[in-house]
Amino acid sequence: MPDVADYSAISDLRRLRAFVAARAVALGLAARRAELLTLAVNELATNTLQHTTGGGTVRVWADASGLWCDVVDQGPPRTFGRPMPPADATGGRGLAIVERICDEVSVFAGTDGTVVRMRLDL
Repeated sequence: MPDVADYSAISDLRRLRAFVAARAVALGLAARRAELLTLAVNELATNTLQHTTGGGTVRVWADASGLWCDVVDQGPPRTFGRPMPPADATGGRGLAIVERICDEVSVFAGTDGTVVRMRLDL
C-alpha cells in the first residue's frame, strides 16, 4: 500500500519534499537518487499549484521492479517527449527534467484525476 501526502499550497512543498525523500530512502532508493526523485516531484507539484486548482496528492511505494511515485492532480494530461528548452527560455523545463531524471514516466487519467507515474530503479 502506498504512502500518501497531499498538498494544496506553496507552503506545503517543503513538507512534501521531506516526505518523498524520507519514503524513497526507507524503501531502498539510494540517497542521491532520492534527491533526484524529490526534484521531479517538486517540479510536478509546483506545476500543479501554478496551473490547477485544488492541489494534489503524492503516492510512493516500491515493488520488485523499482520505486514508484504518483503525482495526482486535476490538471490536464501532460505531454512528455519534448526537447529541453533552450537556456534562455523562461520556463518549460519541469517536464523535461522529470523525464530525464526517472527511468520511466507515464501519464494517464485515474479515478482521482490526472496521474503522472514515475519509476526509478532501486
